[in-house]
Amino acid sequence: MSKIEVDQIDPQSGTNLTVGSSGDTVTVTGNIVKSNAVQASDGGNIISQSGTTITLGASGDTINIASGATLVGGGIEWQSSIVTASTVTVEAGKGYWLDTSSNAITVTFPGSASVGDRIILTDYARNWATNNVTINQNSLKFQGNTSPNPVYSTNGQSVDVVYSGTTKGWIPNSDDDVGMKTPQAYTIEYLVVAGGGSAAFSKAGGGGAGGMLTNFGGTALTINGGTTYTATVGAGGASGTSNPGPNGNASSFAGSDITNITTVGGGGGGQDNGGAKLGQDGGSGGGGGFPGSTGGSGTAGQGNDGGSGFPDGTAGGGGGGGKGAAGADATSSSGGAGGVGQANSITGSSVFYAGGGGGTTETSGTQGAGGNGGGGNAIKNGAGGNGTANTGGGGGAANDSGPSGGGGSGVVIITMADGNYSGTTTGSPTVATNVGGTGKTSVTFTGTGTYVG
Repeated sequence: MSKIEVDQIDPQSGTNLTVGSSGDTVTVTGNIVKSNAVQASDGGNIISQSGTTITLGASGDTINIASGATLVGGGIEWQSSIVTASTVTVEAGKGYWLDTSSNAITVTFPGSASVGDRIILTDYARNWATNNVTINQNSLKFQGNTSPNPVYSTNGQSVDVVYSGTTKGWIPNSDDDVGMKTPQAYTIEYLVVAGGGSAAFSKAGGGGAGGMLTNFGGTALTINGGTTYTATVGAGGASGTSNPGPNGNASSFAGSDITNITTVGGGGGGQDNGGAKLGQDGGSGGGGGFPGSTGGSGTAGQGNDGGSGFPDGTAGGGGGGGKGAAGADATSSSGGAGGVGQANSITGSSVFYAGGGGGTTETSGTQGAGGNGGGGNAIKNGAGGNGTANTGGGGGAANDSGPSGGGGSGVVIITMADGNYSGTTTGSPTVATNVGGTGKTSVTFTGTGTYVG
């Protein structure tokens, strides 16, 4: 026979207390006991019993509950002492006021628990954001995990947890946000492409593609649950009549616990006017302008060099470099084609990114085509083709009326197993689940935003 002390058993759903055998004693400080299977032997203290409701005579009355009866309710015994020490060991069935004004507090939970055990922790002085509360799980699971220890850090927070059993352990019944407090590490794949460079104007080279880095199909990157990662998407170099063409802007995926993945903006194209004729360095280099000027250099691992201009005749510019190949040199009859980009299937389908922009010619010769991967086409009369948005493609050159083609903006894409996706983002990325039937979720940032692991 065991004794269960219950503080204020109310006719409410929630905690279930199962009594072990006939003769067990329940001490009640309230007057109402409600049960979904009351089998009570009247010990002389029951005033009345109707259905599942037993009315006792007075506070402190005791009744004998038959084997298997389940009492619904069971109040929390709030502790009168305010906890200020840096450590405290708590018990099931009790509520605690935690004052972290002077220091953080580590709360040690019981080393064993029964289904339905309940503990409440409340921020007494609204200081948990300054000095956090950490729960020492004491070997039992919390939200299904044994580590890390949950940390609460919101002012005014109240944490109400119930023990669910050995599989999931303690589960917050309410903690204001009911977020995952035992975040786990997991792996992701990424694709980071910078903005493409703009082409130049007049006998000009094409813009270089934005630098591209990816681990898709390679070594996965480990990130940690609960950590915020920032995706920065670089803009392409602006369209216009600038010489050389403006470079694109860097893209990155960054976090406090990883080596940041940063790509270099594509190099702008050169033209035929003095020092502006050289293609600019970048993720991939911009194409060189007339006469015979060299293309810019690409960044190792991110892209390739731009092509060179032709010294006479067609007075053409070289193609901008791409992730997959260098830009083509201009010839006596054509502007240089942009370097091809590189295909990637991180979103579940194969897409080319980071193609170089085409170089133009002064005559009616062949204008350079943009590289597969968003590179813009060159044109003799009119506006050069822009690089495709969110591919990092370089802009296509213009010769006469202009303007030159601007570079395409970059993109940041991450993927993880569907079950690991946290659902917490900013910046309105595009999210797709089970991409290509792989069981992975892709998160595509076309503008700057964040992802919380």
